[in-house]
Amino acid sequence: MSENGQAVLVVDDDELNMELIFEYLRATEIMALGVGNGETALNMLQESPGKFSAVLLDRVLPGLDGIDVLHSIKSDPELTMLPVIMQTAKDGKKDILDGLQAGAYYYLTKPYERQTLLAIVRTALNDYKSYRQLQINVKQTSHTLKMMDKGRFTFQTLEEARSLAALLANACNDSNHVVLGLTELMVNAIEHGNLGIGYKEKSRLNTLGEWESEIKYRLGQPEHAGKQATVEFERRDNTIVFAILDQGDGFEWQKYLEISPERALDSHGRGIAMANAISFDKIEYRGHGNEVCVTVGTRKKS
Repeated sequence: MSENGQAVLVVDDDELNMELIFEYLRATEIMALGVGNGETALNMLQESPGKFSAVLLDRVLPGLDGIDVLHSIKSDPELTMLPVIMQTAKDGKKDILDGLQAGAYYYLTKPYERQTLLAIVRTALNDYKSYRQLQINVKQTSHTLKMMDKGRFTFQTLEEARSLAALLANACNDSNHVVLGLTELMVNAIEHGNLGIGYKEKSRLNTLGEWESEIKYRLGQPEHAGKQATVEFERRDNTIVFAILDQGDGFEWQKYLEISPERALDSHGRGIAMANAISFDKIEYRGHGNEVCVTVGTRKKS
């Protein structure tokens, strides 16, 4: 059985590289299946859209290349949220940017070490697992907000942020995409805003597998005991607006609205960019960055 019941589809025409990937993944008991071309990969994904939790995709392939396969995955409603890790020997910024713009929020450049591969694969798998759980939360959450015009809520913990995001997302037509963005922004309000965990510190905690335990520890410290974040919800003409406010000092939000090639290999730092790309019609940070306002259209798309 795979790690946490998750499987990775490896798409690579280089047999030696495929064997190396399998060896790296076998050591962690993550289940992997390999194919040598894009056409076969797409057929497998479309026939069984729930079978895989991530795709490790080579940039250069016979027939359909990696970017073509990526475009097909992201244009398929059943597959669009499936994490794609683009791997390539091309390390130029333009090649990485092409992948990012096509929807590959996870990137590997060859050659890479075992630890680097495992870190990015685990990140993609964990992100997809969290997204699937958010989908379940949305379905299980009351639809009361469809009858509300406005409201104000407070939250302090990760559990409260995730539960509240699921509740609020039910006010929107595309709740599955909205819940992802709201969760990212609300968790960001806790970890970076109220608790002051910076980018480098989060990288270290992720490497050690201690991110969530550090959140719980800091929430129990006297200096953070009374800190809360708020989210306001308001239904307007053809739109719904969410405003999220934390008690932190803000951050340099401008560089996180899109994933830069320089940060493409990091184990985190893509949440705000993903929210900006797929969850909301508009995202606007205010002041120093401790308040963010997002807008979602309410007209159903034809």
